[in-house]
Amino acid sequence: MTSPRLVLLLAFLTGSALSFAPSPLHRHHALLKSPSTTTTLSAGGFEWEDPTSEQADQHVDNPFKNPELLKSKEGDDDSLKVDPARLLSPRLQGCNVYFIGMMGSGKSAVGDTVARRMGTYNFLDTDIILERATGMTIPQIFEDEGEDAFRDAEAQVLDSVHAHVRCVISTGGGLVVRNQNWSKLQTGLVVYLKVEPEVIMKRIEGTDRPLLQTENPLETLKKLTEERRERYEQADVTVEIDGSMGVKETADLCVRMLHDFIDDNPPAWKQAKAKAQEDGLDWESDGLDWVNDREMEGYVVWELSNDT
Repeated sequence: MTSPRLVLLLAFLTGSALSFAPSPLHRHHALLKSPSTTTTLSAGGFEWEDPTSEQADQHVDNPFKNPELLKSKEGDDDSLKVDPARLLSPRLQGCNVYFIGMMGSGKSAVGDTVARRMGTYNFLDTDIILERATGMTIPQIFEDEGEDAFRDAEAQVLDSVHAHVRCVISTGGGLVVRNQNWSKLQTGLVVYLKVEPEVIMKRIEGTDRPLLQTENPLETLKKLTEERRERYEQADVTVEIDGSMGVKETADLCVRMLHDFIDDNPPAWKQAKAKAQEDGLDWESDGLDWVNDREMEGYVVWELSNDT
């Protein structure tokens, strides 16, 4: 049961958490070409261009499948004309990216790196927001309030930040254990950083992780990993990391796998548009009116699914 003290803190948590979120003022009209002819939709509490419009669809392809983007002018294979991460933003169209995984898997470091390289996305860390909002460290919350109270507060933070768009969000390792949190995570794309417990133990040696204060921390970590494995594997993208991979290498792999996921799971409107063109229909005049429910069944819609 959540203690009275933490209940009081949670009463202010939403406002505090949102105060750490980025200002929306610079995010929503940077790519707007002709406002007078663009259809706006509501997503995440903000107005957005209709993704089916020509103005909104920038026709950005997977850079890893475009040799011209991956080769430098001098022919140096190690140098790119364009950072593939920079091209993720227009392809995601505002969809959030959530990093999940065990403690020490690198969610914060990798998530921050990916967001910085994307340029138009912001990075949020649910653990940092929780600590700032409550004025307590994670170990202190565990010690003073207990794990259940911590999970309550953690879920409240996720409720607050998931309403934002154009964010890369690092989450706590145990956030996946509650079903209610998955309803928020699934409004975006979820990336699981999969790291073996032995590698994690080397990374977090000397830290005060609350759940590892046991006689055999490695065995405890293995048990926790196995208990959460099924939840973690629900992620859209699973990135396997070995002990030799640093932050840059992991971020590079995440970016590539996200591009590939987008290719393999195009939004419903793109599938509908392609089908309309194949059938010789006038997409511009007919729009989506020709698509019936049965034809749309099973399609994946992700880029505007984080409305609240």
